[in-house]
Amino acid sequence: MAEIQPVRGWRYNAELSAHIDDYVSPLFDVVSQKQREALYRNPLNSIHLSVPRGEDAAGAALVRLAEWQSSGVLRQDEMPGIYAYYQYFRLPGSQHEYCRKGFMCHIRAYDWAENVVLRHENTLPAAVNDRAELLARTQFQTSATHGLYRDEDFELERYLDEAMRDPLYQTEEDYQGARDVLAVIQDAAIIRRFQEVLVRREVILADGHHRYEGSLAYRQARMAAEPENSGREPWHFHLMYLTNAAADDLRILPTHRLLLELPAGLSDADFLARLEPYFTVVPKDDAYDLPELIAGKQWAFGLYIGGQAYKLRLRPEVHEQLNWDTTAEVKALDLTVLHFFVLEKALGIIGPDAQRAWPGVAYVRNFSECLTRVDRQEARAALIVNEVTMDEVERVCHSGAVMPPKSTFFYPKTIGGFLFTSIRDDEHDNAFYAPHLAPGTGL
Repeated sequence: MAEIQPVRGWRYNAELSAHIDDYVSPLFDVVSQKQREALYRNPLNSIHLSVPRGEDAAGAALVRLAEWQSSGVLRQDEMPGIYAYYQYFRLPGSQHEYCRKGFMCHIRAYDWAENVVLRHENTLPAAVNDRAELLARTQFQTSATHGLYRDEDFELERYLDEAMRDPLYQTEEDYQGARDVLAVIQDAAIIRRFQEVLVRREVILADGHHRYEGSLAYRQARMAAEPENSGREPWHFHLMYLTNAAADDLRILPTHRLLLELPAGLSDADFLARLEPYFTVVPKDDAYDLPELIAGKQWAFGLYIGGQAYKLRLRPEVHEQLNWDTTAEVKALDLTVLHFFVLEKALGIIGPDAQRAWPGVAYVRNFSECLTRVDRQEARAALIVNEVTMDEVERVCHSGAVMPPKSTFFYPKTIGGFLFTSIRDDEHDNAFYAPHLAPGTGL
């Protein structure tokens, strides 16, 4: 199962770490253009390594990395460790403070076919190539992907809580309103226990599919170039943030669908008529009630079009018409139902591939933004959805299939620049990098 290893992390020096908020950055695939421009103005912000720019962006990142390392902007910890990473956050409209507990380490970059790291969504080749090139040039990992293991006994949390009594640093509040805290565990016996627990687990990739596939692509290229490799070289490993799927503080937020356009000549009334064979369509007085009206109900959606709100509920007897070539677990998902019966049946966008390429749909997390954009005539209609549950994610992953695009939004996102790791050939020269644990032995 999953082999993990401690790392000698690279971090901003002590003086800069005291103001870590100035140097962290959002992940490459969620940072807005406005955020990017503001961050680029700080010459020491981590975005220069994670989302470099220029004609030779990866080359620019390599030059900057060498400068930061030689000048002491970034320093490497003397001892290898597992890095505890907590994120404290609140959800909109709630005063309850959550704490997502996890840890960062290296995990072997397993191919999907090995069924150790499991995915739940497909990737875009261009984005994977971009990440692979950056990794190949710099051999430096600037942000951890997010993986999930399941441990109903919560054994590792007590070690993480102990480490958090002496944090290395913390943000005041990151770009998404979370407070991020970092600590380190360097006790060899405790690190071994982390390895023993994870060696019996599969890992579900929650977030960071493109970065993970970038590591896979780089590893495959190195293996082809070095067929005599031992399997212990540092480029076999990938930086991951691991959290317990059994925890109550693991939150998945919904991602709504905004229909930017309807097929030519299709009126609002025509669209509603096309939905009628598949859904019960009930008008509602207040669009802002839609999330509450559909909460917890299978195959239920909110629709906002032409200033009018509707509750949609799939007619159960039509579900058997869903004939996509996928598993029963995927067919049961709300979003699969939405994409098949609304995008394919009602709008004529046939099949998942065509829907992924169709420019007429946008994915929006903010409910109010959906309504506002329809009112401003920036979109024709908004489709409001429930969040995917962790149980659904696990069932789909274990079925070997993937979800519709933008099905999950694990919140909050990890941040870039909090911890860096290297996969240079000289990095893993420490006692922990011995032959990996045999599954199930605990040795």
